[in-house]
Amino acid sequence: MPWCEDCGKYMTPNTLRDDGSCPTCGRVVEEPVVPDDETTPWHFKLLVVALVVYLGYRFVQIFL
Repeated sequence: MPWCEDCGKYMTPNTLRDDGSCPTCGRVVEEPVVPDDETTPWHFKLLVVALVVYLGYRFVQIFL
């Protein structure tokens, strides 16, 4: 949890401004987190492929 020395209190991440500064005194308490290049996890892709195969199989069963 970020601590503001000037205000003397802990801050939750959602109470800080977008640039990581204290809303009361404006001192930078925490550096803003920049997300890395987010990619889709491999297990989610596998789940989608399995779902497509399963639904395709169920669709074919309608006509057999």
